[in-house]
This record gives sequence, structure tokens and C-alpha cells, in this order.
Amino acid sequence: METQAPAAPVRRRRGTYAKTEDTRHRILEAALEVFSESGYRSGSLRDVAARVGMSEAGLLHHYANKSSLLQAVLDLRDERAFDLVPVDPEDGEATIRGLLALARYNASVPGVVELYSTLSAEATSPDHPAHEYFTLRYTRTRNMIEAAFEDLARRGRLTPGVSPRGAAIATIALMDGLQVQWLLDRSALDMADSLEAFLHKVVDFD
Repeated sequence: METQAPAAPVRRRRGTYAKTEDTRHRILEAALEVFSESGYRSGSLRDVAARVGMSEAGLLHHYANKSSLLQAVLDLRDERAFDLVPVDPEDGEATIRGLLALARYNASVPGVVELYSTLSAEATSPDHPAHEYFTLRYTRTRNMIEAAFEDLARRGRLTPGVSPRGAAIATIALMDGLQVQWLLDRSALDMADSLEAFLHKVVDFD
């Protein structure tokens, strides 16, 4: 009885995969530009596709709809931010230093800062597709920074009279406010320097 040799396993072509990943990355970068310039509501998938040099149908092959594209853009921003800010409740100083590193990084990517500032304002509307994202993100960020200040308070390094919760809320408010002022006039301030000056008033770190 004649037997057939087993079929060779199907392997994904590395070149095709790399091309797809490159296309998706270019779409995200284009979406970041469009949403930064026009806002999420006014920025269109057609505009994003045009910047990548593809059709809107081609873009939808990679991202099913505008909301999924927005989520991917926000996830990309968070990946970059989390790489800079270590989350360790037992090393509050590392988290604080990470916030300063993030402020310095943001100054190098004005498009990302503009997108974040525009979307966070638009997303205060409950029907905005990013409303839940920003609500949860602010909650997580407050808790993360509060934990850092709590660790520093246990070490006796938080300024007397300052509460970890209050310091966390003030830090986030300052960072967001500095971003808006910087976007309006980049010569008016240095975000990292201004943040560092504030942090030295509430916590003792070298």
C-alpha cells in the first residue's frame, strides 16, 4: 500500500508579516497626526488612509473601524509611557523619576502630546468612544502616583502636611496643564523643569 509523505507544515512568511506590521505602524502614526490636528470627531479614516497612501477599504482591513483605530493609537502611547515610568509601590522615587523622564520624552513628540490633550478634553463627553479609556486611565494613574508618594511618606520624605492622594492629584493636574501651556507656546516653559521644581516642594529626592 502506497503512503503519502506528510504535508510540510505551513509557515507564515516572515516578509509578509513584517510588511503587515510596518503598514499597521504607519497607519497608527498617520492616525496620530490626523487626530492631533483635527480631533477625533473631525479626523476621518479617509484622511488617515490618504497619508499612508492607501484606500479607506485597505485601512479597514487592518483596523475594523475608527474606534478600534483610536484604541490602538492610545495603546501605543501608553506602551511608550509605561516603558519610562516604573510601577513599583516599594520604590516611590523610581516612579517619580519616571514621571520626569516622561515629561522630557513628551517634549520630543508634540504630536502625541497634542493628541492626548485634544482627546482628553473631547472625552469628557460620556458618548465619546474614549470616555471610558480616559476615566480608567486617570484612576490608574492617580493610584499609581499615590502609591509612590505613600512609599516616600513611609520613608519620611514627603513634605509635612502633604497627603499622598493630594500630591498625586496635583501632580497629574500640573502635568496636564503644563502640556497645554507648552503646546500654545513652547518657548514659555520646560515641562520637565517645571514638574521637577514642583516635586521638590512636596517630596525629598536627589
